[in-house]
Amino acid sequence: MKIDIIERKDRIIYLPLSKITPCRTQPRRNFPDAELNELALSIKENGVLQPITVRRVSAGYEVVAGERRLRASHIAGLSKIPCIVINADEKKSATLALLENLQRQDLGFFEEAEGIAHLMKVCSYTQEDVAKKLGKSQASISNKLRLLRLGKDFISKILANNLTERHARALLRLNSREERDSALNYIIEKKLNVRDTDEYIDSLIEQRKKPKKETNRSNERFVIKDVRLFYNTVGRAVDTMRRAGFRTDIVRNEDDEAISMSIKIFK
Repeated sequence: MKIDIIERKDRIIYLPLSKITPCRTQPRRNFPDAELNELALSIKENGVLQPITVRRVSAGYEVVAGERRLRASHIAGLSKIPCIVINADEKKSATLALLENLQRQDLGFFEEAEGIAHLMKVCSYTQEDVAKKLGKSQASISNKLRLLRLGKDFISKILANNLTERHARALLRLNSREERDSALNYIIEKKLNVRDTDEYIDSLIEQRKKPKKETNRSNERFVIKDVRLFYNTVGRAVDTMRRAGFRTDIVRNEDDEAISMSIKIFK
C-alpha cells in the first residue's frame, strides 16, 4: 500500500525499515554492538521514543539523523519506524548529520575531524564556513582537521589503544613519520598518560634542538671560563642591589646543554 507523505518537519509518519537506507555522509563510523543491543532491548520494551529524520532519495528514503536508532530497530525486529521527512539535498543532509552527532556529543575525535573534512568537500565549504555552521571557532576547526595529518595507520593504532585526542595532538608536534611512529610505539608500550606524553614529546624536541658537543676540549674550557666571568659580573650586581636594600635571590643551574641564571627581585 502506498503511503501518502506530507513533507513537513512537524509531521511524524511511520515508514518501512526496508525503504530506509543509511546516510552516505554519516560522520559516525563506530556503532558498538553492545550499545546497539542495549538500545534494541529498550526499543522492544518501549518503542522508538524519538523519530528519526529522513529525506527522499530515488530509492526511497535516506537517514539524515538517527542511524543508531535505525540499526537498533532492525535488531529489535521492527518493521516500521517513526520518521520526520524533510526536504534536503546532499549538502544539507551532510550538514545536519554532522550537527546532530556533534550536539549529542556522539562522535569520536577522529570521526568529528573526518566529518568536518567530508562536509568541506561535499559542500565546498571553507573552514570559516564550517565554523559558522557548527558554532565553533575557526581555530577549533583547524585543530580538528590537523588530526587527519597523522594518516589512517596512525589513527587506527591510536584508536585501537584507546589513546585520547591530546595524545594525538602531541604526536603532531613531531616532524617526521619515523619520529611519530617511534614515539607512538613508546607511548603505547609505557602506557603514558597525557601529561607524561607531553613531557616525553618535549624531551624529544629538546633533544633534536641540542647542538653537537664541541670536540675541542680546550675551546670548551675557554667558553666555560668565559661564561663564569659573566657569573661574577651578575653576582656583583646582585650584591649591589642587596646592599641598596632590595631583597634579591639568584639561582644558578648548569648541565651538559646549558647554563641558566634566574634572578628574582621582590617588591
